[in-house]
Amino acid sequence: METDADDEVYEPLPSPCGGNCMKRLKLGKTGPELPVLALGCMRMAPLASQEAQELLQVCMETGIHMFDHADIYGGGSSERVFARACAELKLPREQLFLQSKCGIRKGFFDFSKEHILSSVDGILERLDTEYLDALLLHRPDVLMEPEEVAEAFDALKASGKVRHFGVSNMHPGQIELLQDALSMPLVANQLQLSIAHAPMIDFGLNVNLQRDAGLNRDGGLLEYCRRKQICIQPWSTLQKGFFGGVFLGDPDYAALNAVLDRIALEQGLSPAAVALGWLLRIPGSVQPILGSMNPQRVREMAKAPEVELSRKEWYELYLAAGRELP
Repeated sequence: METDADDEVYEPLPSPCGGNCMKRLKLGKTGPELPVLALGCMRMAPLASQEAQELLQVCMETGIHMFDHADIYGGGSSERVFARACAELKLPREQLFLQSKCGIRKGFFDFSKEHILSSVDGILERLDTEYLDALLLHRPDVLMEPEEVAEAFDALKASGKVRHFGVSNMHPGQIELLQDALSMPLVANQLQLSIAHAPMIDFGLNVNLQRDAGLNRDGGLLEYCRRKQICIQPWSTLQKGFFGGVFLGDPDYAALNAVLDRIALEQGLSPAAVALGWLLRIPGSVQPILGSMNPQRVREMAKAPEVELSRKEWYELYLAAGRELP
């Protein structure tokens, strides 16, 4: 395999189910091959030890061994609960891909070198690990100094504390500004995206039209990330708005649920799996982050890679969410 001289090559993570449980994707230009689904741990803090163990067991059984954290989730408690569950289950560290985020502080955002470095030390302590597989900057900081962030990233990489780096909720201009100062390519951009919340798709379908759907709210993120080989990690994958609740079973989304239910019945899967399959059908590198802490729901959603949507069905779901094509 030929690579650039400065590129690092990482072998796919060993899978507890032999690597055959779930489809994989490559994380950015330099990351390893990972499951196409990851578990988001934002809501893990309230779980009892046994509940967290059951959840992680289901994840490992179904091939989901990437876990997304942030230092603000549960005030850090989500990371501690996760670490205890891993220890009690004796999960091998080399079988896990641990990703966390930093940069959000009470009342402001902070991408200073000092804060990034101290945040990672806290994350590593709470997760009880010597390194993070990936660190993402959480929300854009208008006061960001790219060279300062680069110094922090270089120090973290040189020390072995972080292997890969990415961002969250950034538009192309912000990513370019940061990338110009970095010595390593950014591998991921975590963004809100679901059938019910897809402004980056709406914009691409309503070019040069005087309608709300044609407003460029993100700078062309969908195409940009695909061109730059940056993995899009959708969050709130079943949400109808900014933490406004799920659209599954919502009477306001009756038409969408009818189509989801029909396709789910035809394919012997859950409506949630079909909704995630809609995201996976988007070309490029798309890795949905699951937000459920219910082991049975996670088991059902883990079948999303089995969903097969024709182009007609994909658009049918898109339109059923209350949109129209030009």
